[in-house]
Amino acid sequence: MYDWLIVGAGFAGSVLAERIATERDQKVLIIDRRPHIGGNAYDKYDDAGVLMHQYGPHIFHTNSDAIVEHLSKFTEWRPYEHRVLGRVDDKLVPIPINRTTLNELYGLDLKTDEDAAAFLESRAEPVEEIRTSEDVVVSKVGRELYEKFFRGYTQKQWGLDPSELDKSVTARVPTRTNTDDRYFTDTHQIMPKHGYTRMFERMLDHPNIQIMLNADFREVRETAQFKRLIFTGPIDEFFDFRFGRLPYRSLRFEHRSLEQEQFQPVATVNYPQTEDYTRITEYKHLTGQTHPNTTITYEYPAATGDPYYPVPRPENQELYRRYQALANETADVHFVGRLATYRYYNMDQVVGQALAEFRRIQESVPMYDTPPNGKAEARPAAVSPAVATGSSRALN
Repeated sequence: MYDWLIVGAGFAGSVLAERIATERDQKVLIIDRRPHIGGNAYDKYDDAGVLMHQYGPHIFHTNSDAIVEHLSKFTEWRPYEHRVLGRVDDKLVPIPINRTTLNELYGLDLKTDEDAAAFLESRAEPVEEIRTSEDVVVSKVGRELYEKFFRGYTQKQWGLDPSELDKSVTARVPTRTNTDDRYFTDTHQIMPKHGYTRMFERMLDHPNIQIMLNADFREVRETAQFKRLIFTGPIDEFFDFRFGRLPYRSLRFEHRSLEQEQFQPVATVNYPQTEDYTRITEYKHLTGQTHPNTTITYEYPAATGDPYYPVPRPENQELYRRYQALANETADVHFVGRLATYRYYNMDQVVGQALAEFRRIQESVPMYDTPPNGKAEARPAAVSPAVATGSSRALN
């Protein structure tokens, strides 16, 4: 008998498994349909001996000291500031757009932030109401830069024109007037020193945790004995697609090992104007590994395959809310993570969400269980037993 069945061994499931096993001293079975732990953050040494990310680049960045402190229990870190170049008009220029980008692209000599701001303002077009991703960009930098940097990339990534997508898609990408060419500006920009998989292995290395891989939830649910469930998979799948499928964009990865030390000047080069792929990533920039070979990944967006990105359109959010209502009515099931809450989260946000859900579990799920004979049985715990009854929760 397990106290908890956790479906999904990515960040959400693994963080909760470790917290429950450590702080509540309860038995956890964590399963994953893939043959490995770590979810999309899984990394490995390929046949050439290069540490690479199986599902595309995962760069850790956060402003949360608490999240870094928690994960530091399971890994050492190496500093890494991510830089991205874009192949635009046959030139490699910094992304996000900054003053250097403008100078190189247009042959300008903008010397100050004010110069760059004035240039962008002269290009910007007034938009009466900001509703779509196209509106966001055109209102900030004008249509020409929108066409060069955003439209083609977004069409490839989402299979939709930016005018058909919610404003949140491009609102996440800043435009700068300084020369800061870092992709992120968070306080903490770091990578697990020995890789993500090693961090997950240490996180799940607990006598109260059992791992089952290549496991289908529906089969395990019929055979395993457990009291409560944490589900981090697609929420529509949990409910047998009762209201229809929630739309996702997927990705296809083409990995190549090259007999050369370096392929490109930075970790990631975007291709907003040309090619079927959106970007090429070279992992040695991320990991700091010294090796005579290098490994790169071409990333192709796809309409089918593993779900990666919820498609941000109002009708999709409405469909999710119908599933969320079902989740809120489902006793002793907790829905956590990207797929279970139909939102795009960075890795640190998923960790934060999982830690927040654990605090709610501590407050609402009792440490006392009532077995079939009706006699209350206390389990040892590292915390005082709660008194409220457990309930399902779909996080916002």
